Amino acid sequence: MKTLIHKRVEQARNGLNEKVVCRVNSGWVVIGDVQFLHGYCVLLADPVVESINDLTPEKQKEYLYEMAVIGDALIEITGCYRVNYGILGNSEPALHAHIFPRYESEESNLKKFPAWFYDWKSAPKFNKSEMQPFSDKLLAYLRTRGVVIDDFNK
Repeated sequence: MKTLIHKRVEQARNGLNEKVVCRVNSGWVVIGDVQFLHGYCVLLADPVVESINDLTPEKQKEYLYEMAVIGDALIEITGCYRVNYGILGNSEPALHAHIFPRYESEESNLKKFPAWFYDWKSAPKFNKSEMQPFSDKLLAYLRTRGVVIDDFNK
C-alpha cells in the first residue's frame, strides 16, 4: 500500500519535497506541514517500512538516535523546554516520527496535552521562505552532530 509517507520519501529522493532539510542515514528530515509549534519536524524513514519493528536492531538504534539528535537541535535552536516524539503510524502505516518542540509560552490548556490536541486545520501552514532561517540552523546543527549525508548543497 502506498501512503503519504511513501509519496513524501519519493519526492525527497527526486528533489521535489520543499520541506526537506537534509538526508540522514535513516531517512529524511523534513519540516512539518503545519507550524502550530514552531520547529515541528518529521523524520521519514528511507527505505520506507511499515513499523520500526521491521528494521534490524542496528537500524532501529540509528533511527531513534537520529530522531533524538533532531530533538537536541530543536532545544538548541528554538529554546523550547521539552521535545515530544510521536511514532504512531495508525493513519499512515509507514515509519515516520513527529518531533514537536514544546514551549513554556503555550496556552496552559494545551501545554499539558500531546500536540495532537492542537487545531491542525487552522494552524499556520509551512511557508518555505518563512522557515528557511530555521531550516538553515537545523541543517547546521545536524552537520555538527555528523548525521547529515546529503544536504543538497544548501
